[in-house]
Amino acid sequence: MNRPTPQQSSPPQGSPQAPVADNRTSTDAVEQLKQAFENRQSDLQVQASGVVTKVLADDNKGSRHQRFIIRLSSGQTLLVAHNIDLAPRVANLKMGDTIDFYGEYEWNSQGGVIHWTHHDPDKTHPDGWLRHRGKIYQ
Repeated sequence: MNRPTPQQSSPPQGSPQAPVADNRTSTDAVEQLKQAFENRQSDLQVQASGVVTKVLADDNKGSRHQRFIIRLSSGQTLLVAHNIDLAPRVANLKMGDTIDFYGEYEWNSQGGVIHWTHHDPDKTHPDGWLRHRGKIYQ
């Protein structure tokens, strides 16, 4: 099922030149994520950016996922679980890098998880993406 997105901007369609969210949109998304965490809300489609604080080992159980922790401007941390069976791995990702994302937020007690950062081959979910150093991964 398609879920409505809280942002008015649409995700890029695979173009590295896709527009970057403006500061107002990013600030709004960070506030939405803060409230989603406080209210234990999940299934929130959101676009924002954060700084990588830790690169974790891949999760290779079932669908393979590249995993890393990001910190939002609010201080909230999120685990990003990027499906590398459906999308390319983010190349040369390091601590301190900024990464933009469009994906689905799921609540957990440590800040939350962002997933669906890839295209949906079944066309039942909004296509997500990650942007790192100007390159889009979806």
